[in-house]
Amino acid sequence: METRIEEADEAAATEATAVAPSPQNDPLLDSYGRRPSVLDVFRLGAGFTVSLIITGIVWVSLSSILVPQLVDQIAPGQREAFIASINSVGSVVALFANIIFGTFSDITRSKWGKRTLWIISGGILCGACVAGLLVTKSLPLILLLWCGMQLFYNWMNAPFVATLSDRVPDKFRGSVSSFMGAGGVLGQTAGSLVGSLLISNIDLGFALGALGFALVGIIVVGIWPREPSNVDEEREPISVKMVLKSFIPPHGKGARNFYFALFGRLMMVAGYQMINGYLLYVVKYYTFSDSGYDAEQLKTAAAGVIATMSVITMVVSLIAALVSGPISDRLGMRKVPVALASVLFAIGAAMPWIFHNAWGMYLFAAIAGFGYGVYNAIDQALNVSILPNPKEAGKDLGVLNMANTLSTVLGSMLTSGVVMATGGNYGLVFPVCIVVVLIAAFLIMQIKGVK
Repeated sequence: METRIEEADEAAATEATAVAPSPQNDPLLDSYGRRPSVLDVFRLGAGFTVSLIITGIVWVSLSSILVPQLVDQIAPGQREAFIASINSVGSVVALFANIIFGTFSDITRSKWGKRTLWIISGGILCGACVAGLLVTKSLPLILLLWCGMQLFYNWMNAPFVATLSDRVPDKFRGSVSSFMGAGGVLGQTAGSLVGSLLISNIDLGFALGALGFALVGIIVVGIWPREPSNVDEEREPISVKMVLKSFIPPHGKGARNFYFALFGRLMMVAGYQMINGYLLYVVKYYTFSDSGYDAEQLKTAAAGVIATMSVITMVVSLIAALVSGPISDRLGMRKVPVALASVLFAIGAAMPWIFHNAWGMYLFAAIAGFGYGVYNAIDQALNVSILPNPKEAGKDLGVLNMANTLSTVLGSMLTSGVVMATGGNYGLVFPVCIVVVLIAAFLIMQIKGVK
């Protein structure tokens, strides 16, 4: 009789253990097994959004407007080749930085948690590199400072992105990702607007950019609920072998979906980079190619078109981002909206190719902007949902964010290659971009087990 009672107790204990809440079977728990309050989730979402607004404004104004204008003033005959060079070399730096610092943050143990110190220090050091642009007119030094920006931005960004997997329960990731998408879109479009307004005073732009990067980590960590101490969390001992293992990409179970997401993102962001990474030159030397303007008139006209595009993109992208994330949560869909967003971007990219004037660029801003807003809102939630091992979120999301890095190289190579091969014809950039983003949609649709 006692044996039967003991067996029954053991069975009950086993059953209780099997259904005990865990991050894997309870969508309201974070990766630490805690259940954040609604206020905590709101603060996390607000912090992500604020960060993406600030970094988007600074990064886009620098990369799309201010640095290209500086290069155009220093060495106009080398502009396309040099922009391709700094994007390529900087992206190699970012590629390694993303994985290394994502992994290092995974294994960090401190009373401030594993992400906080990296986020604050990376922002400060990145701001210092931007400040260096105030005192140089040398192309090699611009390249060096750009690489420093990429290094320290990813020092900050890899732990920042991993926080979504760490601290936001699956139930809320679509909505938080939606606000992140809105913040990213707002930041990127405002960046084009700010850059166009500062095109005649690029030194002020560099000073504001340095300040923005230096403060962003401090601001965001202040908004978020304090990251708990993890000094008692177990980890593999730090060794050269462990660091080298961080460069081994995911493999085995779950890896198939991971790589379709990786290459889908690579192609989509490359298509975005092809046009937006060269936006100043596209408007100057394609939209106004027959205008007869001198250099000063061309700069002023291009700034006006980019400013209008920024406002259009900001409005439609915000609507898309704020609406699509909650709808994605409600329907439980990630894959299909991301693929459709890529198709919509391709339609937008066809507009300047068809209409060779400012209206073609405005239609691009409206249609492609809406598509990219949807993409930004849901893609990060899709990426988190297909991680093979949530305990290695920093490393694996760093590998996924490699797509952003490599896409900068690919997009720059495609645009500069087309332009230089055709004697300066920016018009052919658009059909190549269309093909690239349609490939992205196809790859995303190959992901299995996710709607």
